[in-house]
Amino acid sequence: MKPNSRPANPSFSSGPCAKRPGWSLQALEAALLGRSHRSKPGKAKLKEVVDRSRGLLGIPKDYRLGIVPASDTGAVEMAMWSLLGARGVDLLAWEVFGEGWATDVEKQLKIADLRVMRAPYGQIPDLAKVDTDRDVVFPWNGTTSGARIPDGDWIKADRKGLTICDATSAVFAMDLPWPKLDVVTWSWQKVLGGEAAHGMLALSPRAVERLETYKPAWPLPKVFRLTSKGKFAENIFQEETINTPSMLAVEDAIDGLKWAESVGGFPALKARSEANLTAITRWVARSEWLDFLVVDTKIRSCTSVCLKVVDDWFLRLAPDAQRAQVKRIEALLDAEGVAYDIAGHRDAPPGLRLWCGATVETRDVEALLPWLDWAFDEIRRAAAA
Repeated sequence: MKPNSRPANPSFSSGPCAKRPGWSLQALEAALLGRSHRSKPGKAKLKEVVDRSRGLLGIPKDYRLGIVPASDTGAVEMAMWSLLGARGVDLLAWEVFGEGWATDVEKQLKIADLRVMRAPYGQIPDLAKVDTDRDVVFPWNGTTSGARIPDGDWIKADRKGLTICDATSAVFAMDLPWPKLDVVTWSWQKVLGGEAAHGMLALSPRAVERLETYKPAWPLPKVFRLTSKGKFAENIFQEETINTPSMLAVEDAIDGLKWAESVGGFPALKARSEANLTAITRWVARSEWLDFLVVDTKIRSCTSVCLKVVDDWFLRLAPDAQRAQVKRIEALLDAEGVAYDIAGHRDAPPGLRLWCGATVETRDVEALLPWLDWAFDEIRRAAAA
């Protein structure tokens, strides 16, 4: 039997993520369209994004924070190309994005003194083996695996290297030890459900010092340059930006930040996301066919919740057949209008991935879960017919 209730918002995609509750196009009516982003009101809009983000996240006052091109990917690449090479690098990879950064550091930057510390999906590398006197590149939350860094205890306060953290599906939902992070990147499309295309880049004073005392051996494209004539490019972090941002996307980011403030700021955002994870945890405890991909609760993500099928019939299938059945579950729920885009990432083990960030209502998560049971029963019956 089909469940009686349905999620009010069926958007559970892990990027772009669900818009904040009550969002409509009217939220963008104040967008500064047809004006230069370098005009006085244009700069004021960009400054508002930076100031509200800094306040919500509790970013230290001496950290530079700016808007950069190409989403979180652009922000990470900008940091790696501009900062790496002065020291050996430890790179942590336990899912697709960490592997992507490893490829760039090894194949593109060709840093010889590189240690890539890997772990399978559902786990994270041994943090005790990381040497923070070297530069360290890592995601805080593995968006495609559902595994997150539990804390910053493994990072030395008196470290000699820089810590470069891809935090795109962690900020606004998870505690970050800002004084131990020298570079932090994210995009607007994740926890606050903003539109894509732009990234945020936060730099500690130690990162700024590296920029002014070290010159990479490789040429830097314009969109990666964080210095000018050997000095830190302050203008990029004073609302000028490297290239032209979408002022429509900027307005949407402002709307998301205002909403976050209205519900109680970062503590409320974190609580909303954790409540969604709790709802799934209660349901999984009763499920006979689905379990968390991440076994260790200390490293289980509260935003990108990844689930694996543990039913015997499913496990007897070949991996390609398993993936096909997951796609059938996704298609059934899409056709019913109860969940969109919930198949796991194509590079992850076959399973489901539910975005449970702060813009997702817990009652929608609870309404979705019985539909997962229904969809699985449908594909299993169809396979047996």
